Amino acid sequence: MTSDLAHQAKILHFLDRLSNHYLQGKIRALKMAVIALLSDGHLLLEDIPGLGKTTLALALSSALGLSFGRIQCTSDLLPSDITGLSIFDRELNTFRFIEGPIFNHILLVDEINRAMPKTQSAMLEAMEERKVTVEGKTYPLPEPFMVIATQNPTEQIGTYRLPESQMDRFLITTGIGYPPEDLEKAIIRQGGIRKKMNEIEPIVSRIEIEEARQAVSGIHLSDKLVDYIFKIAHATREHPFTVSGISTRGAISMASAARAVAYLENRNYVIPEDIKLIASPVAAHRLIFLPEHESLNKQEVLQSILQTVPVPIV
Repeated sequence: MTSDLAHQAKILHFLDRLSNHYLQGKIRALKMAVIALLSDGHLLLEDIPGLGKTTLALALSSALGLSFGRIQCTSDLLPSDITGLSIFDRELNTFRFIEGPIFNHILLVDEINRAMPKTQSAMLEAMEERKVTVEGKTYPLPEPFMVIATQNPTEQIGTYRLPESQMDRFLITTGIGYPPEDLEKAIIRQGGIRKKMNEIEPIVSRIEIEEARQAVSGIHLSDKLVDYIFKIAHATREHPFTVSGISTRGAISMASAARAVAYLENRNYVIPEDIKLIASPVAAHRLIFLPEHESLNKQEVLQSILQTVPVPIV
């Protein structure tokens, strides 16, 4: 128990320091990133360019003290640019595998929807199985492994819609939004802070991250709340606007994220409010609408579904 409290205090200090000193105005996005990390999941940041998505990813990786890789997606990016490739070594007279940027603990995939669908699909195995297969040989990825992808609005020129199978691999989807007026004026006055990201000293060690993940997996989720999550998933599948609702993978992700929320709230059990808090970031992007309803806001539809599902008394 003492160990649990120690690494929990470290995680909370990590959140407090980044939000107050480096990522002011981005506390919600930062908290969602930490929830994804503790749940062994991936994060998709959706917003217009220039709001600090890349800065958040850089700050997170620096404070974790983990290896960091970055991929700038373009229309001519190839799958081998992500995974790596084999080259012939004349000295050894054999082929040697050169690892791509995906072989890092934290991988920032910037503007992921500017890559062609074939290149985007190269991420699927890595995000789900934590391994990469190149030319018939499988290579394990380091642990922990987390993808932080940024996505521009699909209305922008040169973007491609992410396939549903890849959207389902992201545990959480969230945005950053514009900062408060006074904070934005301060940012304009002081200029960008991306260079300061290199000054961040590691706050949490890799061992402490693993300990925190183990503690999160042990958070109690009662049968009533398992039933609550199932009913939410079932309601999305039966909704008249949807072709496909929350999958079983999505329901599992909701349970994992709810445990992480409880952990950050200093509880060893999940309450319905944890599920309601995380439901939209975890589940909204997994909904697939009928063609005539594709213009609807998925977050708003999901919130309306939540209102129809009775909240259990625990």
